[in-house]
Amino acid sequence: MLAESPPHPNPLPASGARGKLNRRALLALIGGALLPAEARAASYPSRPIKIIVPFGPGGSGDITARLIGKQIEDRTKQPVVIDNRPGANGIIGTMAVKTAEPDGYTVLLITTSTHAANVSLVRNLSYDPAGDFTIVGVFRSSGTYMLVRPQAPWRDLAEFIAAAKAAPGKLTFGYFNASSRTPPEYLSRLAGIELLGVPYRAIGNAVSDLIAGEIYCLFVDTTASNQYLQNRQLRPLAITRLTRAPSTPDVPAVAETFPGFQLTGFLGMAVRSATPREIVEQLNGLINQALASPEVRRRMDEFGLSYDITDLAACEEEVRAERARWTEYTRVAGIQPE
Repeated sequence: MLAESPPHPNPLPASGARGKLNRRALLALIGGALLPAEARAASYPSRPIKIIVPFGPGGSGDITARLIGKQIEDRTKQPVVIDNRPGANGIIGTMAVKTAEPDGYTVLLITTSTHAANVSLVRNLSYDPAGDFTIVGVFRSSGTYMLVRPQAPWRDLAEFIAAAKAAPGKLTFGYFNASSRTPPEYLSRLAGIELLGVPYRAIGNAVSDLIAGEIYCLFVDTTASNQYLQNRQLRPLAITRLTRAPSTPDVPAVAETFPGFQLTGFLGMAVRSATPREIVEQLNGLINQALASPEVRRRMDEFGLSYDITDLAACEEEVRAERARWTEYTRVAGIQPE
């Protein structure tokens, strides 16, 4: 049996002072409720922060999370743990943050997939990118490279398209998220070719298969592509930004063949929308401090990411705009939600 509740320790008197005491009691209760939140915010962070990356190691989200996380760790003197949870186009990792405590100690590395493209690609999406999360930082991508093996027979995009037209459905591309799937589908529509997509759980598996010749091409954002270009493991045929990238001026933009072709994306960080505002603001400040550091700026330049200092309102607006852009990208690409 459930025990009966004991009498209230401070019953209110049945006198004319009841209203006055009620107000005082109410104010005391409100003040008591606010103090713990204020105290938590004042001491934040007082224990390790976990950044959940909803994709595998080696991708742009993983690289960026570790770069920013190290800066936050140095500034707060609290460990920052990177937790890779790949699968379901970023949904598994995103849901882990949606169901975590809204205390600022579980942060989501958001991507083009999780907070823009999945809205159009996934039927009955199990989270609301706008309603379930508060964006605390945004870093913009300069597009993706179309990568092939160094010994691939195509010297440029035109030769690849000619080969695809000669063998409809025979040339394969790998994909592991929205930003690796949508560009080749978009290109196929514009070029009038038929490519066969091969899904992968993580970028590492897709890259290994491309190097081994199991697939013919792979679209990878500039951040994650950097190591494969430097090591000459893969060769870029084109880039999906409007103009050539300053770091690779010899790589043509797809827009040089198909005017107006542009698919760029973003990365960022978010917490549950119920997280106290004071902690949200502190996280935004920590990320902006990280972006201002010479080391992060140097690495961001290497990766082709832009790194403007962005307040909370600008973060939300940036992601809203990206979501609208990717809705149009997926429509033109003809990708149906699954």
